[in-house]
Amino acid sequence: MSRSLDPRPSRRAMLRTLGAVPIAAGALQALPVAHAQTSASKAHIVIAGSGLGGIAVASRMRKLAPQARITIVDAKQEHNYQPGYTLIASGVWPIEKVKDRNADFQPEGVEWVQEMVAEFDPANNRLTTTGGRTIDYDFLVVATGLQLGYDQIEGMDVAAIGQNGLGSVYHSPEAALATWRAMDAFRAQGGQAVMTLPAGPLKCAGAPLKMTFMVADRLRQAGTLERSRIDFHSGLPHDTVFGVKVVNDDVLARWKSLGIRAHYLSKLVAVDPAARKAVFATPEGDRSEVAYDFLHVVPPMRAPDAVKNSELAAKEGPMAPGGWLEVNKDTLQHLRYPNVFGVGDINGTPRGKTAATVKKSAPIVAHNLARVIEGQAADEIFDGYTSCPMIVREGSAMLIEFDYDGRLTPSLPMIEPLQESFMAWFMKVRLLKPAYVAVLKGRV
Repeated sequence: MSRSLDPRPSRRAMLRTLGAVPIAAGALQALPVAHAQTSASKAHIVIAGSGLGGIAVASRMRKLAPQARITIVDAKQEHNYQPGYTLIASGVWPIEKVKDRNADFQPEGVEWVQEMVAEFDPANNRLTTTGGRTIDYDFLVVATGLQLGYDQIEGMDVAAIGQNGLGSVYHSPEAALATWRAMDAFRAQGGQAVMTLPAGPLKCAGAPLKMTFMVADRLRQAGTLERSRIDFHSGLPHDTVFGVKVVNDDVLARWKSLGIRAHYLSKLVAVDPAARKAVFATPEGDRSEVAYDFLHVVPPMRAPDAVKNSELAAKEGPMAPGGWLEVNKDTLQHLRYPNVFGVGDINGTPRGKTAATVKKSAPIVAHNLARVIEGQAADEIFDGYTSCPMIVREGSAMLIEFDYDGRLTPSLPMIEPLQESFMAWFMKVRLLKPAYVAVLKGRV
């Protein structure tokens, strides 16, 4: 199993990289929100969810509203660094690097109710937990994350991930490791790899592309690429695998040079893990069966039931089918319940289901919430910032940053967004988790 950073950079490249580390580390930090104010309010702030978004907002609100009562509601005991899943699933990281105790990140002075939210009742400013507990709030931050729709794929069994060539990076650290085992066995012999991408919003939209690049690279390293075939089935329209056109076109050009074939409006609807067969459907309902030696499943994604079935969910428009939280995309304040904000994957915004999104948006949510607590209007604007370190092979990546409008917004002068480099790889593998922890703790 490979755990190296091959191919090794030259000494000159390494020195240049190390010299850029302080600049890069600084750029990874969340920008300070202008005119941040503190509140003397003793209001009760409830945060539903204890992922990066929920804890980052809690840490900041502890400073911005030191006398407020803050409660986090989430049963999760393990905190997972999800941006590391692709590194586990492609054989770069051990599983331990993405697993921490959630208790270690809970801010001091914050109450932690270790149950899940079963129901939101925003009209009455309360929620109910899975244990039957009713919790009233003055202000609510929804940070529940999203729900993976594996159940929408007939025959899919998450317990089978890692067996018979079946992979899926999204489910859990254990599934990511099992995916690597399946990929490792596949690359030794080569054969037919089938990669998938559903239509609709999903977190880390670059992950299916990264896995495709890494399958090709692992085959190349094993000397089996020439006798293998990689097909990418996208549920999106023709020539679309990524929502930012300039990035999309660059990826497709790279895939063409690698011999990777893309198929469009092709949705994974069924899988037979034992027979190693996948079924794809077109929007017209035409179905085709594809045999595989390795299959990477990316499930459809939607809001968790507690949000989707509540009045907090979007009732019309493109975000309604998934039940996403209906927030103003600029202030991240709920459109109908002004004492409610959203952060992270749950938000029904045009883009932004990545850790990098939370890095920039959590300080904005905290600032705007502090103002609303004081009876003032939310005044900080989120531009939709998203970052995707696009791995193209082991030891090389592109650092792609963009906003709601799909404009590239590079933050590091030494890295061109569409130029692959060891520096971008180094940031992905070595620098991003420390920055993530700093955001969790409200230090940046």
